[in-house]
Amino acid sequence: QRDGEEIALGVPDQARQMAPLLIPLGRPGTPEEAAGPMLFLASPLSNYVSGHVLEITGGRAI
Repeated sequence: QRDGEEIALGVPDQARQMAPLLIPLGRPGTPEEAAGPMLFLASPLSNYVSGHVLEITGGRAI
């Protein structure tokens, strides 16, 4: 299986083909790429962060 393929189960083929075109980095992110920001938010380094939504979208949500 390719990275993220198990997440895409049930997603129509057309939507899967369009997704990379909508992401400025040109591909879906991997679980490893999402782990860094999540670890930061779960760590003491983020103890002054409150009420923020961190979107890990490869630039799609800019």
